[in-house]
Amino acid sequence: MLMGEGVRRKKLIKAWERVQGNKGSPGIDGMTVEEMGGYLREHGPRIREELLSGDYRPQPVREVSIPKPGGGARRLGIPTVVDRFIQQALLQVLSPIFDPTFSAYSDGFRPGRNAHQAVRQAKKYIGEG
Repeated sequence: MLMGEGVRRKKLIKAWERVQGNKGSPGIDGMTVEEMGGYLREHGPRIREELLSGDYRPQPVREVSIPKPGGGARRLGIPTVVDRFIQQALLQVLSPIFDPTFSAYSDGFRPGRNAHQAVRQAKKYIGEG
């Protein structure tokens, strides 16, 4: 039922817009955001059926290292643009279900929240004793 909601046309259009807006680097397959439209026109029906049947398997992520300002590197995994597209479609279905169950103090990976806010709140708690 949830997957069926995730592959509805309205959700897919919004997911498409978000992936295009986010841009991002190609994943392990080398496909760019600009190339995704043609790929989905050709392979979209098959991908949809695989999602609905439970047979879809995401591609491995491409690993890159990003230098840190203080030295060292941060490892980052980059999914393919098609997998990012699918993630965005399913996020629209799952977020309204699960986000209300998260603590009001949970800032990680949530819309409008970030690690900087969590650090500010921690400093406030420390200041308050």
